[in-house]
Amino acid sequence: LTPTLGHFFPHPNMDYLEKQLICPICLEIFTKPVVILPCQHNLCRKCANDIFQVQGGTVTSGGRFRCPSCRHEVVLDRHGVYGLQRNLLVENIIDMYKQEPSAGNGDGSNLAEENLKRKADQPLCEVHQDEKINIYCLTCAVPTCSMCKVFGSHKDCEVAPIKSVYQLQKTELTDGIAMMVGNNNRIQGIISQLEETCRAIEVNSRKQKSQVCEKFDHLYTILEERKQEMSGRVTAEKEEKFGYIRGLKRKYEDHLECMTKIVESGIQTMQEPEMAVFLIGEASNTSQLEKVECGYENMDHYTVNFKKEGKALNAIDFVRGTSQIVCSIDYVYI
Repeated sequence: LTPTLGHFFPHPNMDYLEKQLICPICLEIFTKPVVILPCQHNLCRKCANDIFQVQGGTVTSGGRFRCPSCRHEVVLDRHGVYGLQRNLLVENIIDMYKQEPSAGNGDGSNLAEENLKRKADQPLCEVHQDEKINIYCLTCAVPTCSMCKVFGSHKDCEVAPIKSVYQLQKTELTDGIAMMVGNNNRIQGIISQLEETCRAIEVNSRKQKSQVCEKFDHLYTILEERKQEMSGRVTAEKEEKFGYIRGLKRKYEDHLECMTKIVESGIQTMQEPEMAVFLIGEASNTSQLEKVECGYENMDHYTVNFKKEGKALNAIDFVRGTSQIVCSIDYVYI
């Protein structure tokens, strides 16, 4: 014999099975065709199409929506909802579930008997305890029984069959859920946009920092070149003065050495007075040697004043252009 659903799902688990066969949108057992989403959750095709249309999609167009069970994003191709794969296994289980006996002991009780039992479990009216609640008072917005409408407190109220009100409110809830799902998807899209904007801000910030550092490095290079050039000019004049003073020093040293020899020669010839007088007269003649001008060693003429340039450097800032913030640096040449 071919095993039936009752062999796999004993009676205690039938309620659990029924819960697994409930659509999260319409809250009823799946109606065929049943489509399976990439996240492995199932929906009635009609419910999936309702969610998709709430978000502005069309029946046969590509788009996306989020699974109401796990929020996974479902991307549709050009066939739209009709491009989703049917879950034939779930459809077969639903068919078997509707045909199988509800009890697992094989006593022959069928689904009709189970439905009668469920009807017996319907709530009863608190006023008319033998009457089942089967209508809905639209005026008082409460469920009630037929006796309350005919003889009771709701005889002057507007009522409707509880099943129609149930279907209406269920439809409204389904539409509300679909709309909320659509709104959540739009909010998620905005959040994704904001996250992308944050990433773009970070990238642009690093780019602009790099450009600013590059411009300042270029400015440092110019200042360093000017510093080396000016330092070189001071060094060159220093060497020039050193050379002149050293040369003049050598002349004086040579003259001193010559005069020392003459003095020594003069001392040796002191016995000859006229000769000594002559030599001493020649030795005292130093007027022909060059003399260093007063203040020759001073180098105060190399004076710099960077007040103006300092103000210009301190004024470096970003200036607002017509469409964006740009960095403007006016280089100061010393």
